[in-house]
Amino acid sequence: MPFATVQGVRLVYDLRGQGVPVLWIHGFPLGRWLWDPQVEALGDVARSIAVDLRGFGGSSAPEGPYTMETYAEDLRGLLDLLGIDRVVLAGLSMGGYVSFAFYAAYPERVRGLILADTRHQADTPEARANRYALIERIRQEGTAAAVEAFLPRLLGATTRREHPDRVERLRRKMMTNPAAGLIGALQAMAERPDRTELLPRIQVPTLVIVGEEDEVTPPEVARQMAEAIPNARLVVLPSAGHLANVEAPEAFNEAVRTFLGQLP
Repeated sequence: MPFATVQGVRLVYDLRGQGVPVLWIHGFPLGRWLWDPQVEALGDVARSIAVDLRGFGGSSAPEGPYTMETYAEDLRGLLDLLGIDRVVLAGLSMGGYVSFAFYAAYPERVRGLILADTRHQADTPEARANRYALIERIRQEGTAAAVEAFLPRLLGATTRREHPDRVERLRRKMMTNPAAGLIGALQAMAERPDRTELLPRIQVPTLVIVGEEDEVTPPEVARQMAEAIPNARLVVLPSAGHLANVEAPEAFNEAVRTFLGQLP
């Protein structure tokens, strides 16, 4: 299990495949394993870097507060250590928030963006309050509180109905995350800035993907992003929810493969 030490933090990552460097950034409360269907299927066109963000999986979980900019600095440091100059950033949900922070800080390091099941807006006051309430629950109950709060919303209705085994498999993997990292991530999401003004300034090829059944970041939000980013392409995946890359992996991979093949 390769790891790198960046800003005093141990980051566990996988480096596989050949082709365009793609940095896969997972959502909350997940891990680098989220991207297994892409890393395996796209190995002939993508040199995949899948990383556990600080606070997740096998990476260090220092006490917070964390910010999206902190995650972005970690990832830039990892790329520096790996000798990789420019990458396609692929972020799902919270990974999309990190991608926005990375692009805002280091646009010269970004060759393209894949924004999956994410949003550009900051939290509403209600959503922000809910995150801090969940932080208190995690302090009392541990990681299980975050899993209980998020798991029902991550998978679409079709997946829950037709593939109940995926729900339990996802639960087991989510439980491996340390409570301290989940608290830090919730703080980072609650305090993240609105990125609406960034969208029209994005000057790299962009693919926006969303599950048709995504209740967390609905297709309408994805459509708004795609319309605001110059020359962005929108793909809506049927029968998929918030984790579109694992609920509809073949269609997701086809969209990514086409996108990578068309990069200048």
